[in-house]
Amino acid sequence: MDFEDFVQDLSSLDVISKDNQKIAVKLTGIPLQYANALRRVCLNGVPTFAIDTVDIIENSSVLPDEGLAHRLGLIPLTTDLARFNEPSKCECQSETGCSNCKVMLVLDSGDSDVTRAVLSSELSSEDDSIKPTSDKIPIVQLAPGQRIKVECYARLGRGTEHAKWNAATVSTLTDTDKEDVKVLTVESTGALNPEQIILSGVDEVSNRIGQFKEMIDQVEE
Repeated sequence: MDFEDFVQDLSSLDVISKDNQKIAVKLTGIPLQYANALRRVCLNGVPTFAIDTVDIIENSSVLPDEGLAHRLGLIPLTTDLARFNEPSKCECQSETGCSNCKVMLVLDSGDSDVTRAVLSSELSSEDDSIKPTSDKIPIVQLAPGQRIKVECYARLGRGTEHAKWNAATVSTLTDTDKEDVKVLTVESTGALNPEQIILSGVDEVSNRIGQFKEMIDQVEE
């Protein structure tokens, strides 16, 4: 079986176990090179949202601006692939982006007279579908009198560009007692549900193989 047959016949993909964060599927009759390509794409080839640009309006915390922006960028964000485009594929073709390819999130800790942790729950998004996957991710510790106020801009990206866009934290391929049967296990960051990662991964590998075949055909001509 080649990968095109696999894409057309999803019956070769049998779910062994799944929950909100993790899925294990059985791949039957899939050559190792295609199964491993799917594993790699599920890890870092499926687009997800992450904060890419941070405008620091005020930061009197002990964390420098660069450190604050870095921590914000690593917060996993829920992702809606049906509604948003990757910037390179968006019709706006603008460096500043548009509502179809960029989402703004803001955070204003306000003034406090006690020492406290600023959490991801304080990030407010202009789109309810794009928000932190957890409300309990610590961003910075503030002492009395300290404050942070930022505007963040999130976009779709892929883990091949930066790990903050990884769709999965774990993507492994293991053998079974049958030679032509392998098990793919994917654990999501929370940006997408595990089933979405698998299905998007299948589409992505199929597209890449199609593009590669077109390149080969052009060379042969």
